[in-house]
Amino acid sequence: MEKKTRILNLKSHAKINLFLDVIGKRKDNFHQIRTIFSEIDLSDKLSFFLTEKTDIKILASTDFLETKENLIYKVAFFIKNKYKVKKGVEIYLEKNIPISAGLGGGSSNAATTIMALSELWELDLSDDEKNEISKKFGSDINFFLVGGTALGEGRGEEITPLKDIFMENIFLVNPGFPVSSREAYELAEISNYENNNWKLFLETFDVTYCYNSLQQGIMQKFPEIKEIIDYLENHGATKAMLSGSGATVIGFFPDFVTAQKSADYYSKKNYWNYITKTKRRTR
Repeated sequence: MEKKTRILNLKSHAKINLFLDVIGKRKDNFHQIRTIFSEIDLSDKLSFFLTEKTDIKILASTDFLETKENLIYKVAFFIKNKYKVKKGVEIYLEKNIPISAGLGGGSSNAATTIMALSELWELDLSDDEKNEISKKFGSDINFFLVGGTALGEGRGEEITPLKDIFMENIFLVNPGFPVSSREAYELAEISNYENNNWKLFLETFDVTYCYNSLQQGIMQKFPEIKEIIDYLENHGATKAMLSGSGATVIGFFPDFVTAQKSADYYSKKNYWNYITKTKRRTR
C-alpha cells in the first residue's frame, strides 16, 4: 500500500444569501448582482492525502458527480498543471450539503480544495493567486476563501468582508429537486431600480429586510417553493425566503422550539431539513 505522507482534514461550510439583488445584465452575459453572504455551520468534510503518485483521486460518501466533472477535481487538476506539481492527492468527501440547492456546497468544496492544496503541495499561494483560480470556476468560490459575512458584487466574486452577523434558529428545508443557477438567473426579472434594503439590514440586522430577487421567478416555475415559504411564515417564521438560486428555503425563527416544529413537519414529508446558525470568520 502506498505510504501517505501528509493528511489534511477540513470542514467545507455552506452559505446562505441574506440578500440577493440582480442589478443588471453584463456584456459577458453574466448578471450584475449585489448579495450578502453568510457562512453557516452546516458543512461537508474533506480529507486530503498527499501521495507520491501523480494522479488525483476522489472518493465520496454518496453518489457524486462524475469525478472529472466535479469542481473538486477540476480545481485540483488546474492547480497541479499550472504549478507543475509532481505529487498527487487522494481526496475523500463526506457530503452533507445538498447538491444544486442554493447553499454553495460545490463552491465551498472548491475553495477548500484551493486552500488545502496550497498547503499540502507546499505552493504557498497568495490571496491574489487563490482568488484568480476561484474566478475561473465560479462566482461564489471567492467568498469561501474569506468566510464569515461578506458583501458580494460584480458576478458575486468581488468580495468585501463585513462584520460577522450572529443568527441562530435558521431553518433550512429542501423539497428534493435541483435548480440550476443558470435557470434561476434566466427566470429573474431585472428591476429598473436597486433595492437598498441591504443597507437597512446591515444597520439593523432585521431579517424582514432580507430579500432575494430570484425568488419570484423560481416560485412561478416551482409552486412548491411558494408553498414552503407560505407554510413557514404561517407557522412562526419571522421571514422565509429562497436561498441563493434554490431550491432550499430559509426560515428565520425566533426560537429553537418553533423551528423544530417545522423540522418535524417536513421530516414527515421526507424533505431534507436542518436547523443551523451563522458562522464567524476564522480565516
